[in-house]
Amino acid sequence: MRFWMSILAILVIDQGSKQWIMHSLQVGESKVLIPGILNLTYAQNIGAAFSLMEGKVWLFVLIAIGVIAGAVVYYYSRKVLNIEAYAMGLIAGGALGNVIDRVAYGSVVDFFSIGWWPVFNVADMAIVSGGILLMIYVIKSKAS
Repeated sequence: MRFWMSILAILVIDQGSKQWIMHSLQVGESKVLIPGILNLTYAQNIGAAFSLMEGKVWLFVLIAIGVIAGAVVYYYSRKVLNIEAYAMGLIAGGALGNVIDRVAYGSVVDFFSIGWWPVFNVADMAIVSGGILLMIYVIKSKAS
């Protein structure tokens, strides 16, 4: 249940925040949240992370579907611990959030901007956080 609830939570927060940004800002417009640290900047990313391989929308959709399917198979193929369920849910939910954007808009809606780092969104944070959680779990389980 933690797996599915994580996916649902990420989807609601991700898609809700993207809808709010799309209705509140114009593409390229930026609003300061924390001066010198954090801005909201509406960007449309037609590539992968850091705008790599721009224009390969369907390739990214297929890869994300593979990641989501892999997470579901992993979840159902073994008894997973809580941390694994949350990690896989974060990764799958983030991937699904960005797939929805790619299919609906042809690009991913990004809006968090912190200085020199490329603009990102809630789905991106979920994928990275889930990956870190999964790495911590794997490292700790190998050490025991």
